[in-house]
Amino acid sequence: MAKTIYNLKPAFQNLLRPVATGLYRLGVTANQVTVGAALLSLAAGAVLVLYPNRPRALLVLPPVLFLRMALNAIDGMLAREFGLKSRRGAILNELGDVISDSALYLPLALGWGFSPTLVTLSVLLAVITEMAGVLALMVGAGRRYDGPMGKSDRAFLFGALALILGCGAPQGTWENVVLAAMLLLLLVTVWNRARLALREGTLR
Repeated sequence: MAKTIYNLKPAFQNLLRPVATGLYRLGVTANQVTVGAALLSLAAGAVLVLYPNRPRALLVLPPVLFLRMALNAIDGMLAREFGLKSRRGAILNELGDVISDSALYLPLALGWGFSPTLVTLSVLLAVITEMAGVLALMVGAGRRYDGPMGKSDRAFLFGALALILGCGAPQGTWENVVLAAMLLLLLVTVWNRARLALREGTLR
């Protein structure tokens, strides 16, 4: 698998396993956690829409992105390790990721020095990247999470940008240079996922 922050997921899950165990004992399901992560993302996106061009509003992104990653790891553990896996959960998980990405990142097109075109293209390619990962299942391969710009990598990059700008860094061309680089890495990610899915797939 092409290197990505996703490779750190097992270690992250080990840290969160006590939380997942506690939620299971409380009767919380994997699907509820998935929906909760999507609702959290929608709420954070709404804050950015309501307060465009206010640097401090961006500070909502880093903690929400981290919490979203934690919830995504927890819902996976609840599904796999506690027998809560379901077809509905699989659909919710994939849709939730796309909805969350769109809700959290598209509002950046409203200001803060970001190019609306580059933000929109970043979200579009993020959706295509996840679709490429899911399409691997259609050719008899496993779901692909290859990088270099997977979900966790996007969250880290957007979170870092939001933190830097939210703490008062001057806006400028540098933000859009970063987004342009992200677009290139997203294209590489789509290529990697499609290529490796075809290599692993059993259908001819």
